[in-house]
Amino acid sequence: MPSLLEVKNVSKVFRGGAFRRGDVTVAVDDVSFSISDEQAGITAIAGESGSGKTTLALLMIGQLLPDNGEVTYRGCGLGKMSRDQKAELRREVQPIFQDPFAAFNPFYRVDHVLTTPIRNFKLAKSKDDVKKMVGDALEMVGLSTAETLGRFPHQLSGGQCQRIMVARALLCHPRLVMADEPVSMVDASLRASILAGLQALNKKFGISVLYITHDLTTAYQLCENILIMYAGVMVEVGSVEKVIRFPKHPYTQLLISSIPLPDKRKHWGVSEADESKLQAGRNTTGCRFAPRCPVAMEMCWNTHPPLYGYEDQRAVACFLFRDSPTLPSPDVAQVFSKKGQK
Repeated sequence: MPSLLEVKNVSKVFRGGAFRRGDVTVAVDDVSFSISDEQAGITAIAGESGSGKTTLALLMIGQLLPDNGEVTYRGCGLGKMSRDQKAELRREVQPIFQDPFAAFNPFYRVDHVLTTPIRNFKLAKSKDDVKKMVGDALEMVGLSTAETLGRFPHQLSGGQCQRIMVARALLCHPRLVMADEPVSMVDASLRASILAGLQALNKKFGISVLYITHDLTTAYQLCENILIMYAGVMVEVGSVEKVIRFPKHPYTQLLISSIPLPDKRKHWGVSEADESKLQAGRNTTGCRFAPRCPVAMEMCWNTHPPLYGYEDQRAVACFLFRDSPTLPSPDVAQVFSKKGQK
């Protein structure tokens, strides 16, 4: 199946200190993943803060360059693309970032962020066309031109600014929208409308959505497939129905158990007794989760587990499933299929 965007064995390391000789942080480690050019789906990349989610997204849109591996757009490496190919990538792959206000220049009215892509990508033939396109895009995200245009960013709420960014993405007729924590800075009353807008991009317009989040509840409601990341590596992938409802990797189970429950008499998360058994101070050259894993075996400390195809629409990077076959190729997109999804 042809890929719109593909990550091939990509790694990214950040170095600190003088002359970048200090501490080394592996943000993404040997990740392979692709977005289909034919089937538009909604996929979540989930994990705790520092798991490498945002770094992976920045690598996919060319904001960061990988230290190892390659990111390709329609089969061409990002570093080898022509000027026209780079412009097409910027149009077809649209990011929506966590902080809506950071995407605006405070000295410009919000009209600027909507009209600029129309002008840069030559999407309209006249001023009347520009006006109609902007009005239609705002209407699609539940905003009116009267309450939006002509204002500065500080005169709008965070929810309004975020929906404007969804409208801007829609104006470019993208094939893929990367939404990085798009609802983390808006109140609960607006989350549903923003997530519904992302879902509408997929269902009405056939746009793929990559939803980057630490919130498994919204990932379950919005997405079809999910990739769970920990310390820069993928630990479990598959249909969101199976992964969220029946987690297999110990880290995924920990994430699910950390979701607060409505009954205050019930507690969640790892108990103090469980935590005391973990060997948090031991170094590992194998599984990244071994120091926190309650079922870590000796092999986990020395060897990094591959992704085992545990069942249809499920792969787990854990030696507990070593009797299952490993994936025939590193691209986890092969795990995803329409069959049996919610």
